[in-house]
Amino acid sequence: MPKCTDFILHNERMTETSKSLTTTAFATLLLIAFMMGANHVAARLAFNNGVDVVTAVSFRSVVTALVVGLIVWQQKVHIQIESNHKKYMLIIGGLIAVQSMCLYSSVARLPVALALLAFNTYPLSTAFWARVLYKHQAEKAVLWSMPILLAGLALALDVMGAASGLGAAEHWSQIGAGVAFALAASATFGLALVYTQHETTGLDGRVRTFSSMSIVGILAVAAAMSQGGFHLPQASAGWWGLGMLTFLYGTAFTILFTVLPKLGVVGNSAIMNVEPVFALVLAWALLDQSIAPIQLVGAFLVVGTVMWLGLRKR
Repeated sequence: MPKCTDFILHNERMTETSKSLTTTAFATLLLIAFMMGANHVAARLAFNNGVDVVTAVSFRSVVTALVVGLIVWQQKVHIQIESNHKKYMLIIGGLIAVQSMCLYSSVARLPVALALLAFNTYPLSTAFWARVLYKHQAEKAVLWSMPILLAGLALALDVMGAASGLGAAEHWSQIGAGVAFALAASATFGLALVYTQHETTGLDGRVRTFSSMSIVGILAVAAAMSQGGFHLPQASAGWWGLGMLTFLYGTAFTILFTVLPKLGVVGNSAIMNVEPVFALVLAWALLDQSIAPIQLVGAFLVVGTVMWLGLRKR
């Protein structure tokens, strides 16, 4: 959330300035990346044991909305919402709901790290939507990074099916739907970021996030009810997965709001894009998921490029 690499991590990055990192700050950023990567691994564990995507998004979003709402109340955040904000907060909330559903749908179908890597193309999606909607010319750094990012993704996904030994057609019959969901998540997330940057200026990030998570939670619960209710775990491992994905996501947000502002390093949050690397290691250790060496090269190309884009001096 996401994310992603999730919404608020990148949302806040837009509004804060970069500062030098202390050891504590660096460790905190890595901890958040670890928890977000672990959240997706836990989600896959839940999906493997009877939980569906709508149930996972419902639990995660409702609990996170409550946590962020308590932070807003406890910190006595001044809430001043303009009429234009209301419209776009609803739109952004809807987009994040779609992004959440799509990303978890991808995690349910692909090795977790590959789903996150495909989602990490969101800088390209953001540049595209900014150009289409606001005539914003993409920075040269983004343009130069595009072929590197796409080449890394092609290697990571093994687009020709060489590493899997299945051939392109059979390989894509297995991963095509998962990749499509991840890219859809990237596209909707990029659009949400662009609307956030241009249409919610002056609105406190905590209020934006509470609004977005509340809307996602309401839509997910409504979707679950329309399908006959929640699909709860069928085994203890599934309950662990559902509980951990909710705990990890909510805890990451709590740290984001209570610790990072005091450290003053939100502008360096590109470091959290190592999330797919943590997911790769955890999925290998806990889910027995592994990828070929050439796919690892692609993974590090994607992660390195996205981190470079986030950390470069403007």
